[in-house]
Amino acid sequence: MSEKEKMINGEMYLPNDETLVSERETARQLTYEFNQTPIKNKDKRINLLKKLLGGYKNEFEINPNFNVDYGYNIYLGENFYANYNCTMLDVSTIHFGDNCMLGPNVGIYTATHPIDPFERNNGKEFAKPIKIGNNVWIGGHAVINPGVTIGDNVVVASGAVVVKDIASNTVVGGNPAKPIKHITK
Repeated sequence: MSEKEKMINGEMYLPNDETLVSERETARQLTYEFNQTPIKNKDKRINLLKKLLGGYKNEFEINPNFNVDYGYNIYLGENFYANYNCTMLDVSTIHFGDNCMLGPNVGIYTATHPIDPFERNNGKEFAKPIKIGNNVWIGGHAVINPGVTIGDNVVVASGAVVVKDIASNTVVGGNPAKPIKHITK
């Protein structure tokens, strides 16, 4: 099995693999071009994102600066919006439902490392996928950690650090994020 296949399957892999290094360089070049393209040149910016992302629907907007590891593991639902300085470490997949909004400086990280220092020092790492439901609002400076699933109609407060799954119709905040209230109609 290749290092890329191991990476995609959530197994320990070597990130310095030639193919993976090349793919990260391609992603960095595309994000560099995207981040340097003037806002008024919307068509070029959208085309760069379409080359970068794994999947998207008709309507989405991402403001610069936008940073990713690979890009091809990111899947956007309809009406996706990311404000300035969004970082997505997409070593594994990141799936967004429809109508998701991200505040400024949001970090979404699938990449993780072994807890054991001897294993960690051997250079291998692994990743866990992240799934974000429909109608989710993630406030500025929030962090979504590896392996988290966020249900529908969730609000993640600014500065929250999400380390566990979040049930639908919930507002969470804090570090680590905890439920603040249940959303009712």
